[in-house]
Amino acid sequence: MTEAFQVGDARITRIQELHWDNADPGRLYPDIDPEALATFGPSLTPGSFNSTTGRLAQGTHAWLVQLPGTTILVDTATGNDKPLPAAPALDHLHTPFLARLAAAGVQPEQIDAVLHTHIHADHVGWNTHLRDGKWVPTFPNARHYFSEIEARYGASNDGIDPAPDLPPEVLGHPDHRPLRRVYQDSMLPVIEAGLGQPITIDGQEILAGLSFHSTPGHSIDHASIRLRSQGQEAWFTGDVMHHPLQVYRPDLRSVYCEFIDAAERSRRWLLELAAESGNLCFTPHFAETSAGYVRRREGGFSWEFAQPNAGEIK
Repeated sequence: MTEAFQVGDARITRIQELHWDNADPGRLYPDIDPEALATFGPSLTPGSFNSTTGRLAQGTHAWLVQLPGTTILVDTATGNDKPLPAAPALDHLHTPFLARLAAAGVQPEQIDAVLHTHIHADHVGWNTHLRDGKWVPTFPNARHYFSEIEARYGASNDGIDPAPDLPPEVLGHPDHRPLRRVYQDSMLPVIEAGLGQPITIDGQEILAGLSFHSTPGHSIDHASIRLRSQGQEAWFTGDVMHHPLQVYRPDLRSVYCEFIDAAERSRRWLLELAAESGNLCFTPHFAETSAGYVRRREGGFSWEFAQPNAGEIK
């Protein structure tokens, strides 16, 4: 049984890759202070924070979006067999991700479009899979939409094509560079197969009802994606946030954020927008249902998980 959400005509299903419940808050948030969990831990649900062990729950997954006549994936998680020694939890995975996609009623050949919030290892990995020792596209009939700037930066990071103008000064000095080989293994084969569609992140619709909005900082040209359907709206937040704790404490930067100040600005912008609109937010790393609402509280924001409302896929 696979549970789904309904937003207008869109049926949205989480395709899970990994789940873990032992994330160290001090590792995930290098600047965390003791007051963060002491104050807001009681507001976090048990499926996201274990008050006994002090550990956080997270996961990796993709979002399947089924619209009349169009089948879409938003991000593609990490993928199997990817060499990621700098990220041991993601290195050479072997997960039943494609079987879970099939359980939702979709085969890779049925995906029409793949939308990427950014080009990081755990968001583009299933773009490709190993066949006879070579990385080949997993979704052979899909247009893959991604930031042109993210792709240029990734190519430069992998030593394929220099980009001396990146990163732009407005973002400041990067805290670190992206993991190597992500572009080479997970993006380049898609582009060479003629399936890549680089875009400008400017809020314009890329597909009917779907638009990419600039939320840089976590990565060089990170986007959050808005879905509009039948008068309803939702957001695919990307890595603006990694855990509900950041809703309560948006000043906390994740260890994975490349441009720290810009990431906080983007996080606060999206939290304000989500709280004002009341729109459903689909996150890529929250545990539990991974979807929910940003609510206002005195002095800030809170998080409320949403429950699937489209019934089960049998």
